[in-house]
Amino acid sequence: MNYDVAVIGGGPSGLMAAIAAAENGANVLLVDKGEKLGRKLAISGGGRCNVTNRRSIEEIIKNIPGNGRFLYGAFSQFNNEDIIRFFENLGVRLKEEDHGRMFPVSNRAQDVVNALLSELKRLNVTIKTNHPVENIEYSESRVKGIWLKNKTFIPAKAVVVAVGGKSVPHTGSTGDGYVWAKKAGHTVTELFPTEVPITSNEPFIRTKQLQGLSLRDAALSVLNQKGRPIITHKMDFIFTHFGLSGPAALRCSQFVVKQLKKEKTVTLSIDALPTENEENLFQHIWLNLKGEPKKAVKNVLKGLLPERYLLFLLEESEIDHSMTFSQLSKDKLRQFVRLVKDFRFEANGTLPIEKAFVTGGGVSIKEIDPKTMASKLMNGLYFCGEILDIHGYTGGYNITAALVTGRLAGLYASRYVEKGEPIS
Repeated sequence: MNYDVAVIGGGPSGLMAAIAAAENGANVLLVDKGEKLGRKLAISGGGRCNVTNRRSIEEIIKNIPGNGRFLYGAFSQFNNEDIIRFFENLGVRLKEEDHGRMFPVSNRAQDVVNALLSELKRLNVTIKTNHPVENIEYSESRVKGIWLKNKTFIPAKAVVVAVGGKSVPHTGSTGDGYVWAKKAGHTVTELFPTEVPITSNEPFIRTKQLQGLSLRDAALSVLNQKGRPIITHKMDFIFTHFGLSGPAALRCSQFVVKQLKKEKTVTLSIDALPTENEENLFQHIWLNLKGEPKKAVKNVLKGLLPERYLLFLLEESEIDHSMTFSQLSKDKLRQFVRLVKDFRFEANGTLPIEKAFVTGGGVSIKEIDPKTMASKLMNGLYFCGEILDIHGYTGGYNITAALVTGRLAGLYASRYVEKGEPIS
């Protein structure tokens, strides 16, 4: 059977692309190599599915450090508020949580997936699961259709590639689309892990001294070779048996990856009390210790920091836990306060791209029309979602980019079929 639009990939961008194309009257095929559609959606947000973020467009762009500005043209046509209306029209009521994150009221990601699947059914989209795509057929600078791995050729006037990147491979994102993009003449920029835990070979990591300890609302910075911050994120993070994980670490990870291209290890800095001025903190602690001269330092300082981190920094400052005010020098206390505000250690990498939440790099946005997601090199070819060289922080930003680019790719693929116009 001939199709107007073939969408490859059943993730958020592919589902949205298929719906948009079908809404515009196209005869649509959605093909995926897995057993189920929406696998990545079903596990996103801890199984609750953070469908978008309600912050301003400027804030959303700021939270997509990987080429977020490319999305301005897309957001002018379909944005985060449109995403909210779209899901609520499908019967999925949403609620806003911290930092603008939007979740289904039911807290069930599967409700989001089911709503999308019901809409595909209503629009008579043909779905083929367990059908891996081998190749996309091009001829005379235009798309002709797709080849399945079972050697079946399916003619299509337009093809939307929505197969994701290389992160979270168990959901089907194994980098298949990069080969098809290159065959069409596209550049695929270097791939790297983002939103991924950071690794370190420091002794306190290797001995698991702080394993499982969380620091809340601390500032984590990635420093350049001159010791100046490249990026700082004030959020929670957790020490692990291999390094750091949690929101602040995930957000810093892409900067660690980039800095490691310039040096063998990258210096990280932790400010455990980012709202406190260092000198004021010193004076406050000094007065507290002076007011209870017979108490052990660790007892006077109790509550300043999580206990394990407090004891760790006292050791790093060569201050005995049982030491009292009379035994403590100002220099040692200054050293302790400095470490509270600026504890530095070396990171040697991140976990691999397969362990990342998001893929950095992808199909070069220079070769994609920002208002239609059409290839500038091949008529009838469209890209959307994580296969593009676009990546954001966790918090609803990546899925917003996926849904918006998917919407446009499907819509304009169907319009291309209507008009049959070549690339201008």
